[in-house]
Amino acid sequence: MSQKQMKEAFVSNLNGTSVLEVTEGLCLPVLCILFRGLLLILSQQLCSSHTWRSRFLIDFVVLIVPMVVTLTILSSFVFFEHLTIIIFGAVLFYQLYCRRTCYVRMPIQKILEKFLKTSFKSESNPAVSCFRVINSAYTAVAILAVDFSIFPRRFAKTELYGIGAMDFGVGGFVFGTAMVCPEVRRKYTDGSRFYYLKKSLYSVWPLIFLGIGRLVIIKSIDYQEHLTEYGVHWNFFFTLIVVKLTSSLLLSIFPLNKSWIIAISISVLYQLALDFTPLKRLILYGTDGNGTRVGLLNANREGIISNMGYVAIYMAGVQTGSYVFKNRTHVKDWIKVACYILLTAISLFMSLYIVQVKIELASRRMANLAFCIWIVASSLMLLSSLLLGDTILSFAKFLTKDTLVPCSWKLTQSPATNKHSDFLVSETERKEPSLCLITAINRNQLVFFLLSNITTGLVNLLTDTLHSSTLWALFVLNLYMITNCLIIYVLHLQNKTIKFW
Repeated sequence: MSQKQMKEAFVSNLNGTSVLEVTEGLCLPVLCILFRGLLLILSQQLCSSHTWRSRFLIDFVVLIVPMVVTLTILSSFVFFEHLTIIIFGAVLFYQLYCRRTCYVRMPIQKILEKFLKTSFKSESNPAVSCFRVINSAYTAVAILAVDFSIFPRRFAKTELYGIGAMDFGVGGFVFGTAMVCPEVRRKYTDGSRFYYLKKSLYSVWPLIFLGIGRLVIIKSIDYQEHLTEYGVHWNFFFTLIVVKLTSSLLLSIFPLNKSWIIAISISVLYQLALDFTPLKRLILYGTDGNGTRVGLLNANREGIISNMGYVAIYMAGVQTGSYVFKNRTHVKDWIKVACYILLTAISLFMSLYIVQVKIELASRRMANLAFCIWIVASSLMLLSSLLLGDTILSFAKFLTKDTLVPCSWKLTQSPATNKHSDFLVSETERKEPSLCLITAINRNQLVFFLLSNITTGLVNLLTDTLHSSTLWALFVLNLYMITNCLIIYVLHLQNKTIKFW
């Protein structure tokens, strides 16, 4: 068996893990982001300034390294990781409360009352930015880690049915992209219902270029592939093109606030087609029933047909984005939003259980109803956790005047308490800080994804990942991530946004 065949076999025929374990892993970065914010507030009280190197090191160690160890050597101890971060975070929060510079003599009940009347302000929603960055960073770690033996096979992409940590990647990316799509942000308008469709037709050309480029490179160097993921020629970029254009067409016809109806309709009708037509047999066995890959459809049947499920996920993301980006100011309003999203996520997890028992197990390969529900439920759980985590962080900022935490809500006075309020946002905090890895990755997310794919390929070509020791694998993974993050960080410091459309 050749090295290529061995690597392909290493990531094939896997059945995944439990929904709970994947959810625990996804929510760990939320605690890391909260801990990082509390650490920055405390460090600003003890030290007035930070260099870009020290800030990058803090962000990398607190945000990225936990992802690497969670997906490798500490994969069986995620609960204890949660507990450890919560304990250290609670100690930090207590220290900040004792060192508070605002409302020193005021009882905690009164402080909470004032905080709830305070307003949030930000050019973008920090929770949405963090959601997109968490998904990108997790994907970047996983696409290389999966080739090493220290990566648990239960986290890898599943073959037919089941849920693996890596199965969330594409679905989460589609959901995150939908939340900030032009239709949600009302970025462009000329009065025409089909304006966004025309903009989408123009904006997908880089994706066409990237999709074709990836196909040519992979085939020319005979790189290992998981054939049942998308097919022979299809890849993630082609899926994104089809989803984006289809969704733009649907949003040109139907109202934005009815996106959830479209999402449910598509996912249910698609599941009915899988159950009562030959569609499922076509995906699994091809037109001849023997797994043929002859012809464009047979060769890429998984990638082409699964677009239906990803369109449903995208429309659910559009509905979520339109809800989250509504005009709100007060803290208590955002707490209600977080709780509403959390309750929706819990309801969807309950629906997922029923669907998997009564209808069909989740399948990444088909992107069926259960898979769509799982992706949306997990995305909403992550988003609500980020909103609640940022609220806690904002309360810590509320207690300590003139502190600056990048990629978090900025606090302003409530109009109702403007006359008597004794807390104001500092002048420096009104400007977007530059020393932030989260902001850097969010700014050039596509470049980060491409860079991760390129460096993953280079590592696989230069290293025998299958037979690497644990220590060497950890060294390579951290070096790989620090290289990718540092390049993106430097681009951000140089105020560079790489965009071709």
